[in-house]
Amino acid sequence: MSEAFQALVVEKGDAFTTGVKTLTRHDLPAGEVLIKVAYSSVNYKDGLAAIPDGNIVKSYPFVPGIDLSGYVAASADGRFREGQPVLVTGYGLGVSHFGGYSELARVPAEWVVPLPEGLSVREAMIYGTAGFTAALSIKRLQENGASPANGKVLVTGATGGVGGAAIAMLAKLGYQVAASTGKSNEADYLTALGAAEVITREDVYGGGSVRPLDKQLWQAAVDPVGGSQLAAILSKIAYKGSVAVSGLTGGTSVPATVLPFILRGVNLLGIDSVMCPAQERLALWQRMAAEWKPEQLDVLVDREVSLQELPQALEDILKSNTRGRVLVRIGA
Repeated sequence: MSEAFQALVVEKGDAFTTGVKTLTRHDLPAGEVLIKVAYSSVNYKDGLAAIPDGNIVKSYPFVPGIDLSGYVAASADGRFREGQPVLVTGYGLGVSHFGGYSELARVPAEWVVPLPEGLSVREAMIYGTAGFTAALSIKRLQENGASPANGKVLVTGATGGVGGAAIAMLAKLGYQVAASTGKSNEADYLTALGAAEVITREDVYGGGSVRPLDKQLWQAAVDPVGGSQLAAILSKIAYKGSVAVSGLTGGTSVPATVLPFILRGVNLLGIDSVMCPAQERLALWQRMAAEWKPEQLDVLVDREVSLQELPQALEDILKSNTRGRVLVRIGA
């Protein structure tokens, strides 16, 4: 294996720069498993890592990329063998530890998930962090009583990575999905993913005035948006229903009251895919590779980009100029 390899590096000195550079294995952080990266993906957090005031990266120079899939190049841990297909999401990857935008990555063995049967390394990153977050949201909803027999499930931010993956998996599991989007021209895409109904943000949030309790419209919701819209969702969830929240693109302030919780028994479920325990992580990826896997997973893909094309894709996700998932083709 060549000592030198290519990676996307962000640097912050007299000026902030993002570009492809040549690194060596000596530049990589410590870890038991060296991975030849095949694919990564573009997530909102990655976009923030590539700007000077994104508040993601604390130490420079740095290699972003919060997920990756590929093949073990070397391992000091007996659980992994050379050539084995694996994936990594969460923990410190792409935040405090060099990430997936690199032809080689070295990570702690505890972070590594053996690629489940039924998934290719490319499909693993069609899911990526966004898909895993969506799956974790669905799991939590089911644990709190969600069932295809109990009515519609709302998915907000439907054209984003988490939203799109949630729609596709929920539809595969037999749920009726109401997909909420601010992009009226994406109805065909959302229907192709499996949405039974496409609604606007205004249908969820109204004119911006949130009633403490409103008409009960959905048994549950997957919400990667947060903010004021979350308060409106809570007011419209059916008795004993749940909302799984995983994002904050709509803001961090939620002007809600306690009424949905104490009068309807609504559950507000926080979703953290970063520190999800290893055994739960592996079991969920196995479901995503089998009974939860959509027939047309590729519908989620907006485009594939190379390392050289990656800076534009990172800029695009911050401007909401992407749909679904953007794959980063590295060593495939």
